[in-house]
Amino acid sequence: MKLQMTAKKMQIPQTFTDYAEKKLTKLDRFFGDEADARVTVSAFKDDIIVEVTVKYESLIFRAEQRAKDKDDALDACIDKIIRQIRKNKTKVEKRLKSGAFTPQDEGEPVEDQSQYTVVKHKEFHLRPMNIDEAILQMNMLGHNFFMFKNGDTGEVNVVYKRDDGNYAVLEPSKE
Repeated sequence: MKLQMTAKKMQIPQTFTDYAEKKLTKLDRFFGDEADARVTVSAFKDDIIVEVTVKYESLIFRAEQRAKDKDDALDACIDKIIRQIRKNKTKVEKRLKSGAFTPQDEGEPVEDQSQYTVVKHKEFHLRPMNIDEAILQMNMLGHNFFMFKNGDTGEVNVVYKRDDGNYAVLEPSKE
């Protein structure tokens, strides 16, 4: 697994990088060497936020954890990703490394969600607007996300409110 470390508003000591490499070997049984892992560590007030994103083929697994200690946050992120994999085992096991799941690896039972139920289907007209207008519209509606047609690019975008109170925009990739 290829590892990329990123720090925001802080320095990452080499001991933490070594610790992260050691801990990420837990995920090797699912992905192998072809996976890309990105660990982002940032300081926010008195806490450390660790975000782990693992990309493998067309799958993306992501976990974020806030804690006082970056080692604890990293451990929690890796545990979250393993739970995500186990929870969706039947859907992802065809794409993961063969032999990723062994009988003793089952851990606690996780409810099977092989079927999803769509409870509402909604259509609406997307009018062109800029990102500021979309955020204003989202806040006026009291939603935590809002889909809109970006007036600058002509693409469909989604703006959403993050847990830290900031906003983010999802845009389609040009690939």
